[in-house]
Amino acid sequence: MNTEILGIIGMFAITFILSVPLGRYIANVYAGNKTLLDPVFNPVEKSFFRICGIDSVREMNWKQQMAAILTINLVWFLLGMFILMNQSWMPLNPDHNPGQSAHLAFNTAISFLTNTNLQDYPGETGVSYLSQLYLMFLQFVSAATGMAAAAVFFKALKNKRSAELGNFYDYFVKSITRVILPIALILAILFLFNGMPMTFHGKATMTSLQGAVMHISRGPVAAFVPIKHLGTNGGGFFNANSAHPFENPDYFTNMIEMIAQMIIPFAMIFALGFYLKRKKLAIVIFSVMTVGFLCLVIPNILVEMKGNPAISAMGVNNSLGNMEGKEVRFGAAASGYWSIVTTVISTGSVNSMHDSFMPLSGMNMLLAMMVNCFYGGKGVGLLNYFVFLILAVFIGGLMVGRTPEFLGKKIETHEMKIAVIVALLHPLLILAGTALAAHIYVQNPGAYAGWLGNPGYHGFSEMLYQYTSSAANNGSGFAGLNANTPWWNISAGLVIIFSRFLPIAGQLAIAGSLAGKKYIPENAGTLKTDTSTFGLLTFAVIVIIAALAFFPALTMGPIAEYFTFH
Repeated sequence: MNTEILGIIGMFAITFILSVPLGRYIANVYAGNKTLLDPVFNPVEKSFFRICGIDSVREMNWKQQMAAILTINLVWFLLGMFILMNQSWMPLNPDHNPGQSAHLAFNTAISFLTNTNLQDYPGETGVSYLSQLYLMFLQFVSAATGMAAAAVFFKALKNKRSAELGNFYDYFVKSITRVILPIALILAILFLFNGMPMTFHGKATMTSLQGAVMHISRGPVAAFVPIKHLGTNGGGFFNANSAHPFENPDYFTNMIEMIAQMIIPFAMIFALGFYLKRKKLAIVIFSVMTVGFLCLVIPNILVEMKGNPAISAMGVNNSLGNMEGKEVRFGAAASGYWSIVTTVISTGSVNSMHDSFMPLSGMNMLLAMMVNCFYGGKGVGLLNYFVFLILAVFIGGLMVGRTPEFLGKKIETHEMKIAVIVALLHPLLILAGTALAAHIYVQNPGAYAGWLGNPGYHGFSEMLYQYTSSAANNGSGFAGLNANTPWWNISAGLVIIFSRFLPIAGQLAIAGSLAGKKYIPENAGTLKTDTSTFGLLTFAVIVIIAALAFFPALTMGPIAEYFTFH
């Protein structure tokens, strides 16, 4: 078997093996059970809550949970805007990078705040070290916010009948101290010993073999990169992201970064099973997500390994695959694998340029973000999946002639209305944003010629990708789009806000509604949700909704480009 394929199988297998015990550990953390790190972090957390005046044991309903999320995120957003716009005169700016414009700071702050990390600024030259450190802070708290929201949902599913869903601040802090921070520290040590810079000095001056003087950017990279992937954030320290040798030095670090961005989304699925004591349900959910993932990743790997037929037609040796925009140290196969991992998981980091992938590979990356529930980001990916699961429960209940139930709670009109709104919000934001941008561009192409690096179908794909990435809180992009303009910064920023907080509000509302309902014991007539048949039904619901909503747009973009290309 090809060694590149063996490497990919090894990465997935290692992630799966590690995620099961990690899922058990996360379940114990959220259930309040004793864990190994209690003696270390219990005093720290108690001191933190005492200083902040937070009662971490007070039970909160779903509205109070949502209010807490919005309040702390607003504070972090305003502080981020201030730092980014004023970084030119603030400390830790040895390279004298200028402050960002208001619209760029808005996009950057809201993007990192929401776990999106869409970067319309040029990496190492767009922010100071102080701003990088603050963005690193946002990568910790945005990941913890998603995990805490999932913990609230776990609690709601476990409750027999109670509107009390735990304490958001407790879940939030424990997500950082007990899960994210310890793993990030281990990753940082590995990265440091494998060549990643860790310094607050400015650019290094070097002389090339040809005698040219070069200024090489560096910084606290080894501290930044672990949470970039572990938190499924994806924001790069450098403009080239993980294609940069300082941010991803070799194949070993490439493997570590790949495992890091997948492990907690995997573990959260198993954490649900351990928390609810329903391991079969977790296995079914993981299986459905894995089938969806494989349907996207296998074609991408094969297409990129096959190479560009236009290059082959010119008589050029294409045996390495489609290597345009890719790093030789990773190869076509590992780059194709990364392209789907980063879009399915909603990380958004890149180790190659997505704009240079083959048309059908680009389509699969778009589909991964359009579906937005095959693994997904920290916590929120599982919450997105539950929206489709509830739709499947309702449809399945009608098919067998019974009142739809999930884990002993009836799924009624109220839950269905919210689930449908959340499910339709995602395509609405993507398609409405793309349609509006395309209309503006077509009406006056001369005035907006700088928007697109490519005309025609691929240019449409670049616009579609930007809004899809924003709505999926992903952050990757087709680099041919010139996104640092008032239109793209503001419009994409608004899509990011709505796509982050409205679904979470809807999902927590469903959680609150289910938690307050009377528990109905399962009987012989109950629709089983932990079977392969129900998993197939859920997968069908996901595919049908995604296909019906997005197929016309994909036809005008990557699919049309594919047929024109050939």
